[in-house]
Amino acid sequence: MIPLLFAFLLAAPPDYPARAREIIQHHARPASLETAGYGTIAAKLRLKEDPEWCSRRLIEILKAGPTGDMFWMFPVTAVAYTGRDQLSPEAWQALREAWRTYMPFRGDTENHWLLYYTSMYLMAQMWPDQPGEAWFNGKSSAENFKESEEWIHWWVDMTTRRGQGEYDCTHYIGVFLLPMSYLAEWAEDPIIRKKARMMLDYIIADYAAEQIEGIYAGSHARTDDRQVVEKWAGVSSDFGWLLFGLGYHTPGYGGYPLYYVLASSYQPPEILQRIAKDRPDGVLHKETKRTRHRWRFHEERNGDVYKTTYLRHDYVVGSDQGGLLQPVQQHSWDVTWRVADPRGVHNTLFTLHPYSGLLELQAYFTFAPDSATEVVYRSKKSYDSPDKLLGGSPYEQIFQDRDTVIALYDIAPGARFPHINGFFSKDLTMVTEDPSGWIFARGGDAWIAYRPLAPYSWKPIEGGGRRLFSPHLKNGAIVQVASAREFRSLDAFRAAVTRLPLEVRLEPTPSVRFRTLRGAEMHCTYGAPRDFSSWKLFDGPFLKAERGSRMLELRHGTMRRVLDFNTLTVRDE
Repeated sequence: MIPLLFAFLLAAPPDYPARAREIIQHHARPASLETAGYGTIAAKLRLKEDPEWCSRRLIEILKAGPTGDMFWMFPVTAVAYTGRDQLSPEAWQALREAWRTYMPFRGDTENHWLLYYTSMYLMAQMWPDQPGEAWFNGKSSAENFKESEEWIHWWVDMTTRRGQGEYDCTHYIGVFLLPMSYLAEWAEDPIIRKKARMMLDYIIADYAAEQIEGIYAGSHARTDDRQVVEKWAGVSSDFGWLLFGLGYHTPGYGGYPLYYVLASSYQPPEILQRIAKDRPDGVLHKETKRTRHRWRFHEERNGDVYKTTYLRHDYVVGSDQGGLLQPVQQHSWDVTWRVADPRGVHNTLFTLHPYSGLLELQAYFTFAPDSATEVVYRSKKSYDSPDKLLGGSPYEQIFQDRDTVIALYDIAPGARFPHINGFFSKDLTMVTEDPSGWIFARGGDAWIAYRPLAPYSWKPIEGGGRRLFSPHLKNGAIVQVASAREFRSLDAFRAAVTRLPLEVRLEPTPSVRFRTLRGAEMHCTYGAPRDFSSWKLFDGPFLKAERGSRMLELRHGTMRRVLDFNTLTVRDE
């Protein structure tokens, strides 16, 4: 039963339009126009302000020379569509010439291709019936349009059957939402418009089901060195604020939310508002995603990713099954606790093996081995660092039952960094190393018990906190979390955890038998077969989807919304 006041607030007119206007106005009126870029131009055009300045500034920027590949394409596409009836003939000529002379790289990832093909689709739609000589790639408008249309249809089909390849990204969620926003508003084909609008429901539902106060928690295909520890500090939080009024937006409102709101009039339906804001204490959510394209060393191009997320009012525990599922920026598991104000707070705990090697780079990237490390190190500077806190490992397996995680490591002799790193936040309190071998701590209103399976030492982390350093090939950790409301003190929590039956064996491979606080018997052995045959695409109280079905059912209380991509229909019940 929803309290009467809360039910009224959910049913009240949303503040989304006001937040969208706030973002546009902020970007349209910067402190200085001298260095203003495409975002300011598009925002002013959206507000129908200063079209003469917009035309002059656009010509100036294009004369300096386009850069950024597909990250140039999508801002300029927004300028073109917001400025259709406002830009001067000279500005239009400069814009058209840029699409003839500048050759943007298509990229090699799912988000790159979606940005590229969405931009090409819309610009070919804007300038139809033009020959190959008018385009940078030598293809006619019709050829560019058809190629882009086919890829967009493929991506929607693949996502609704197998899941995203760059799934649940804390940063790149923006570059999946904004192309769908563009297509939902600016595509002339009603089928593309409908698919894009349904995909907005789909992606936002995926995010709404796995966040706590707007903070994306658990396993991510991609995050970054800052947001992996300061969970609030990124694009996903901007969208939590924009879409649902949750938490805080980042300074400057970010770029991706701006381009998203420039196009679409889409607002999350009430059922998504409820999923994001109104859930019981103790929600178990499971889903299946897919790996990015794997170019070498694998028989199947896209492997399955199995995610578990357990959400309580005070914290979230989430994980994947471990392994090299994504290159460089994978985040495999964590505990994230609720805080009143997350800005500057490191409200998370996790471990990883800091793997670095050509096996990963050559599996997921197409460039030659000699240049692989140079290309990655140039943009992802922490990749080859022994103290990094980001990345997957072929030597890690993860097991989860509600708010218990067991992470096991069997690191190969000769591996580049033969140790594990555990992130212990500067914002943990009451950290206690118990004689039993457990480490106890409090994060917000969550009690956390961490049991290292091998000897360790502590190393300081720049910016605060400590890194648990354990230089042993056979390794692992057990993490048990509970709400502060369940135990009146740290001593009470410690007593309950240390009474739990526990058996640990590291040879010949790490193995754990553990009874959790919830009474589950976890028997976990590294390398043992695991049965994921019963897993669905989405399986939780709010989202339901069978693998391969191309359908998603949203649920909340008596409300139902079914997205059927087979018939391209939306049914509300």
